[in-house]
Amino acid sequence: MDLVLENSKLKNQEKIQITGSKSEANRLLILQALFEGLKIDNLSNSDDSQVLQKALKSSSDVIDIHHAGTAMRFLTVYFSIQENSEIVLTGSSRMQERPIGVLVNALRMLGADISYEENEGYPPLRIKGKQLLKSEVSLKANVSSQYISALLLIAPVLKNGLELSLEGEITSIPYINMTLALLNQMKVKTSFEGNVVKVHPVVQNSEFKVERLITVESDWSSASYFYSIIALSEVGQSITLSSYKEDSLQGDSSLVNIYKEFGVTTTFEKNQIRLTKEGECSSQSLNFELNNSPDIAQTIAVSCFGLGVACDLYGLHTLKIKETDRLEALKIELEKLGATVSITEESLHLKSASTIKNNVSIDTYQDHRMAMAFAPLALKTSLKINEAEVVSKSFPSFWTDLKSLGIQINKI
Repeated sequence: MDLVLENSKLKNQEKIQITGSKSEANRLLILQALFEGLKIDNLSNSDDSQVLQKALKSSSDVIDIHHAGTAMRFLTVYFSIQENSEIVLTGSSRMQERPIGVLVNALRMLGADISYEENEGYPPLRIKGKQLLKSEVSLKANVSSQYISALLLIAPVLKNGLELSLEGEITSIPYINMTLALLNQMKVKTSFEGNVVKVHPVVQNSEFKVERLITVESDWSSASYFYSIIALSEVGQSITLSSYKEDSLQGDSSLVNIYKEFGVTTTFEKNQIRLTKEGECSSQSLNFELNNSPDIAQTIAVSCFGLGVACDLYGLHTLKIKETDRLEALKIELEKLGATVSITEESLHLKSASTIKNNVSIDTYQDHRMAMAFAPLALKTSLKINEAEVVSKSFPSFWTDLKSLGIQINKI
């Protein structure tokens, strides 16, 4: 499905309900499979979470998670400890190009029985579940935080717990802290000192079988597109989003401070936030270190381009192994619109532009964030979003919500 977004003006004072955080929900789904009695409220309605739920309930010996990268990482670890089971874990053609060797090697160090069905270091995987008795493992600290979180999530049910040593400078610390905070809510003892993360084992007794309800906070990554919309709108425009809290576990809550630079203020009101455009951009050249929140890089780059502002974004090395090579994809699509962009292995550099080309077709590369990051440009120009249905991966109601804001969208 391709969509044409007409150059539109924003309606005022609209309220949007955003589904639960995919990051929190997927962690909780693994914990729910491990701990009897855990109930989850405000679960994400994303494709990723639905795929993960289905896989956890499946009795098939072949599990296909399609494009869901989080599911691939989390399930690789989960199935490795399911004693007396044997499954093949596979995914889409793009998923089979995304490396997973770092995680598989770590699991093998703990005693897991995992082999590659086709190419060394890549899915599909054959996983024979068994009890893992070793408790110490090390990983390079700059790998995807999902590798780290996947290991931490199963750690409480390992006989000897887990001591994970991270080598080098740690990236995406908020995602590690999110995982540990959720474990703590399950009364699991953890510590994170220096570069060593420890998770203590638990005894499967009545303490872990009592009814426990955890409510998932709404997704801050999804909120980023509305921050961009407000940044690109006129002074005085506002949107209310729910449900959010100031003491968020999500790294992307850094949007609150980042978008102050774009003239957008965030007001917390009970369980919601109000975004208001109160002024112009603070500078004609912005610089952000996004080690802890790389998923909002695409949104920020497009916001800057739409405002004619230059930017330098750093800490983006993990974007090259996402649904697509997001740095390369951003460069290609922004340059279609008239931007001048250069990239390195871990950074993006955008020069300011005074004009935006009209009626450009944006390719999405099977990447939900490409579609949603470019959509706010409808406040500046008309554009076409190819394969727009990809947003269902994390935000199925995205296009409906944009229509409610006054953005004119036509299906081709």
